[in-house]
Amino acid sequence: MFRFANSEYLYFLLLIPLLMIIFVISRQIRKSAINKYGNVSLLAQLMPDVSDGRPIVKFVVLLLALTGIILGLARPQFGSKLKEVKRKGIELVIALDVSNSMMAEDIQPNRLERAKQAISKLVEKLQDDKIGLIVFAGDAYTQVPITSDYASTKLFLSAISTEIVPKQGTAIGSAIGLGMNSFTPDMEASKVLIIITDGENHEDDAVEMAKKAAEKGIVVSTIGVGLPKGAPIPVYSSTGQKVFRKDNEGNTIISKLDESMLQKISVAGGGVYIRSTNTRLGLNALFDEINKMEKQEFETRIYSEYDERFQYLIGIALFFLLLEFMILERKNKYLKNIKLFKVK
Repeated sequence: MFRFANSEYLYFLLLIPLLMIIFVISRQIRKSAINKYGNVSLLAQLMPDVSDGRPIVKFVVLLLALTGIILGLARPQFGSKLKEVKRKGIELVIALDVSNSMMAEDIQPNRLERAKQAISKLVEKLQDDKIGLIVFAGDAYTQVPITSDYASTKLFLSAISTEIVPKQGTAIGSAIGLGMNSFTPDMEASKVLIIITDGENHEDDAVEMAKKAAEKGIVVSTIGVGLPKGAPIPVYSSTGQKVFRKDNEGNTIISKLDESMLQKISVAGGGVYIRSTNTRLGLNALFDEINKMEKQEFETRIYSEYDERFQYLIGIALFFLLLEFMILERKNKYLKNIKLFKVK
């Protein structure tokens, strides 16, 4: 496995193109200044030792040395040894509703974005636990399989939108069914499935699926996103104009939080129900309770030792610096008259 221990130094590589631009501009200014004094070919005869190409070579060599120094400071490393580290944690799967109703703005900036922000903050709090991510609307899909790779989880989370699923609707039962199959088989760790939705279930029997999950030792909790009074669902035209979704009769659709449904699901799943507000989604509070559950010992393979490789780059940089020092800007007076390909 390869990494840069001090990757922040890589930003200094932006100096390379900047220095190239400055060098080209300075060369143009120098040529303009020489042209003001007279004919270029005549001036070249008056200054026979001046080389036009050597400064370019020196500059390129200097850039190579600078590149080597920057990469060396960033400390490239190769993972040299795999080690199994035992950790204790729970397995947590989050099923996130991505139906169109999640775009309602009764929770700011909207229900979906608020839920994504809360999940991201939760991932930052995880240490030894495993997490999986499911998205669902008319059907459910695995976005992130159960993993301890929190960076990848946040990356995939940021890409979630209502367009990520081909079929609209709110199939909470389908999400629970997929969640049940997402946990690691034969693991004795506490397993928790959190459903984040506005509760407008129209597709299946979510309560019955929650009971089946509970029978398998999976705790199903729900978080209701939205307000009971509801809100219209915004739609943006190609010009950016904001309108609201309407039904077949031309009436504006109001999406309301179905707390009754979510409470029934959490009771059947042996979990709890939390209603989100504009000040808190409730995910962190729920996790604090879940974190008190019994934890299972995991085995995780990580790179425990890294071999430093910066010394090679620093050595190359020193070589180019020495080479740049040895290259003179003027022609060598002993070698300038040697013409290997002179035609007699």
